[in-house]
Amino acid sequence: MRQPLIGITADIATDDQGRVRHQVRATYVDAVVRAGGIPVILPACDATRAALLDRLDGVVVIGGDDIDVRPFGIALHPEAQVMHPQRQAAEFALLRALDLRPAMPVLGICLGMQLMGVHRGCTLIQHLGDRLPDADRHRNDNRHPVSSELGNGPVASWHHQALADAGPYEVIGRSDDGVLEAIRDPTRPFYVGVQWHPERTDDSALGDGVIRRLVDAARRPG
Repeated sequence: MRQPLIGITADIATDDQGRVRHQVRATYVDAVVRAGGIPVILPACDATRAALLDRLDGVVVIGGDDIDVRPFGIALHPEAQVMHPQRQAAEFALLRALDLRPAMPVLGICLGMQLMGVHRGCTLIQHLGDRLPDADRHRNDNRHPVSSELGNGPVASWHHQALADAGPYEVIGRSDDGVLEAIRDPTRPFYVGVQWHPERTDDSALGDGVIRRLVDAARRPG
């Protein structure tokens, strides 16, 4: 079995001199390596990602800033800090392309899970603080308990948004305060979203174990 090639979607950021960068935090790359995969950075360019998909064995859609919901006819919450529009366009284009490749294993992390949900018509909670008095426990890499089919224990979180419903997905995890923490498409071999950051979670099952599930699903004879 050869090592699977795992695409990791890049974020777009602008440095203090106005230069635009396609970037991925090392924690994602390191987690894929620990799980036995070979990481491949996917720039936020529709055509480049499409050209690479046929060469990949799996995809990770990473975290980042918020979804701009205005293109969907929804008013933007004042607390929202939206991602670069080029990244948002590239992420939704990638999800559409992956719909045509249902056998491709996909893992959405934090924002990645929210993108998966919005792509399929789920409702986005734009600010958890409007619903939960202690919503800050989900931010700043704070640890909180999760019960899920992937494992049970403390996870590292950094988000102020979440999915209000799972739409066509199966709910496979929630936090102790009811926030939707993990989803799965039961019609596909491996299409999973987690609201926490497994690449920064210490628990073996809910941390590296989640990334390893993706990499194992992506393995194929070489």
